[in-house]
Amino acid sequence: MFEGVLPALVTPFSKDNTIDSESLRNIVSFVEDGGVSGIVACGTTGESATLSMAEHKELIDIAMDCASVPVVAGTGSNNTVEAVELTKHAADVGADAALVISPYYNKSNKAGLMAHFKAIAEAADIPIILYNVPSRTGQDISAEIIAELAEVDNIVAVKEASGSLEKISRILELTVNEDFEILSGEDDLTLPIVTLGGSGVISVVANVVPEMMVKLVDAASKGDLKTAREMHFKMAPLIRALFSETNPIPVKRAVELMGLASGDLRLPLAPLAEENDKVLTDVLRGLGCIS
Repeated sequence: MFEGVLPALVTPFSKDNTIDSESLRNIVSFVEDGGVSGIVACGTTGESATLSMAEHKELIDIAMDCASVPVVAGTGSNNTVEAVELTKHAADVGADAALVISPYYNKSNKAGLMAHFKAIAEAADIPIILYNVPSRTGQDISAEIIAELAEVDNIVAVKEASGSLEKISRILELTVNEDFEILSGEDDLTLPIVTLGGSGVISVVANVVPEMMVKLVDAASKGDLKTAREMHFKMAPLIRALFSETNPIPVKRAVELMGLASGDLRLPLAPLAEENDKVLTDVLRGLGCIS
């Protein structure tokens, strides 16, 4: 479950701003048909920061009900008590793992980070994937702290979105004797991360072209760099378009254009700018995703 491609699913909303469970099921079916090895619900791409506690649990429940691949539940928070509660819920309903972001805004010191993640890991019998995304949280979990946390029995992987290949190499070096995996947290760095020794990607672009990202990761894992590079460059314009504005603004527009779900966002996010919308539409048309 910690290898291959795991789409970080968007959360579709109905016009009344509630979770659109039918559209979520459509998206899960679409990415599963694309060959993904698992799905991630309630991550950053799923607008987790604007979900209530009840909605967060509801979304995990829907994903568990409709998925035929392993489910990773986003259960992080800057409030350790909330993160523990969500992680316990994920474990109780049978989720295969929990994705736990580092505490945003608080800017914990090392002791606080260690205590936060250990409290979550000890609270629920479920594999934990650390999530390091300094552009969102305001702090970068060091390779050394990640390596220390890797010694905790049920902390099994990290989603790395620091943008540093040097750091990823260091994590791999420090955890060589641990049963610990690195998942790319950035679509455009998936190829080099997998060739370094990463096991896959938690992907935004896989909401749109899951089969292409699966082909890239499979090829890179097998050393078929020609095919992996081909997929990398084929997806590059789409990846740029999907990150032309804050994620998940463009990807929600993409799934709307493809007829998978509404593109409705929750404030403080607002619709894609007209010029970026045109670029995204042209790229999707060029890839055959829309007519």
